[in-house]
Amino acid sequence: MQNPRNVLTPDALAMLQAIANAGSFAAAARALGVVPSALTYRVRVIEEALDVLLFDRSSRQAKATQAGLELLRAGERLLSEIDAVANRVKRVATGWEPQLTISVDSIIAKSVVMELCEAFFALEAPAGPPTRIKLRDETLSGTLESLVSGKADLALGVAMEPTTTADVHSHPLGSVKFVYAVAPHHPLAAAPEPLSDALLQRHRAVAVADTAQRSAGLTFGLLGGQDVLTVASMQAKLDAQLRGLGGGFVPECMARSYLQTGRLVARKVARPERIVSVRYAWRGASAASQGRALQWWLAQLESPTTRSALLAQHRGV
Repeated sequence: MQNPRNVLTPDALAMLQAIANAGSFAAAARALGVVPSALTYRVRVIEEALDVLLFDRSSRQAKATQAGLELLRAGERLLSEIDAVANRVKRVATGWEPQLTISVDSIIAKSVVMELCEAFFALEAPAGPPTRIKLRDETLSGTLESLVSGKADLALGVAMEPTTTADVHSHPLGSVKFVYAVAPHHPLAAAPEPLSDALLQRHRAVAVADTAQRSAGLTFGLLGGQDVLTVASMQAKLDAQLRGLGGGFVPECMARSYLQTGRLVARKVARPERIVSVRYAWRGASAASQGRALQWWLAQLESPTTRSALLAQHRGV
């Protein structure tokens, strides 16, 4: 029997992930450019070494068993660590990270992020810096989770105090005021103010889904038993409320143009005013441990004008 350490190679872990993602051995074999029998044999060798069944083969689909799911989760972490080691080695040699991943919360003005990307790519002309930029759309606790889990190097719009996880640091980005808003044709647009929780509960709320994967996630402003329409981003939430599909709390800076033109109506509610302090966070404490790309982005974020623009300069839905 093979030793587990000999069969659990990075290539084998990537193969198992390919099978899980494809949903069948045949589809994974096509994606990997091998014959299905070779894939089946390699999986069987791993199963024999571990003395477990990794995939249920009772149907045409390849469904991971509980043991298989645990190996896939651990394998993803191991592959991420290997990638991180390779990135660190390259960064030591050149000073530039091969890739910088930025987690961007849905309350952040995407147009300003793109302007920063444009300025970054203009560095080191004419070819630009060797660092590839990857932007991740996140919401609520998912923004910080992507950083803590190692999936991102910089997080913009963290809406809570970062954890005490080593090597994760943060600074204030600013404050966001939330207002309760509905479309002018929504029943709550003409209801007497302040709107009580009992009244709000009788009407559908629009909520943004938390993108956290390792925790239950967060919800704000929802009442028990209330009908909820859940959407993927703050922009989608605004769109839904503009159409009268429900009401809810939205960042005043994102809703301002619609409030000024009357496409949304701000209503006073009985509950206290909500103002959220948000931060930006990153991995790596000292400049010596940071790549040149992260150093550049952190330098831009030291500007009060940039920080304000990231929270205020939103374009319409």
